[in-house]
Amino acid sequence: MTQTTKMQIDIVSDIVCPWCIIGYKHLEQALHNLQGQLDVKLRWHPFELNPDMGPEGQELGEHIHEKYALTPDQSAENRDRIQMMGENAGFDIHFSSDSRIYNTFDCHRMLYWAGKKGKQTDLKLALFRSYFQEGENPGDHGVLKRCCEEVGLSPEEADEILAGDTYASEVRAEEEEFKSAGITSVPTYVVNGKYAISGGHPPEVFEQALSEIARGVTGEE
Repeated sequence: MTQTTKMQIDIVSDIVCPWCIIGYKHLEQALHNLQGQLDVKLRWHPFELNPDMGPEGQELGEHIHEKYALTPDQSAENRDRIQMMGENAGFDIHFSSDSRIYNTFDCHRMLYWAGKKGKQTDLKLALFRSYFQEGENPGDHGVLKRCCEEVGLSPEEADEILAGDTYASEVRAEEEEFKSAGITSVPTYVVNGKYAISGGHPPEVFEQALSEIARGVTGEE
């Protein structure tokens, strides 16, 4: 009889990072392949790719050019590659000529709250769909409330949280905690508090890494 190993995976990510959803879908496939071997608890943690961005966001092509010095052709090629990888992972990613990138701080406040309600992964996926498939602004309070309602969270309670600064200090503390631990890029997966896996790796890479960690936990050779 195969022994089931308990495992905690802390995922540091941002809503507007395509590799974060691609990586999650790959992780999901790896966990499916390891079904019966692992008992995994997932927790999501905040990372802001654009903490200083205004509420109106920025045109995606312009942002990519400023941040990575890519030419328009290079940027288009990169978007095509990401869309293809998303499709292969089972998650459609839509980019258009008017796609924008946004600040996500309020998303992370909602996700912190959702974690208390047992709805964190549900809300994270709803926000990924909203941004990458509908082209919506994930910082817009109307969008956030609708996504909360979609996953069974109270839109009225969401409205109360968004109207003030509830969970703002908790989100900033988590951001600082993982930054202090040396995490400067996303996605990063921290397994059992000590093994870090960075990037949107293929499912087989996650599967191998998690299997090796599990063997170490159970003391198998």
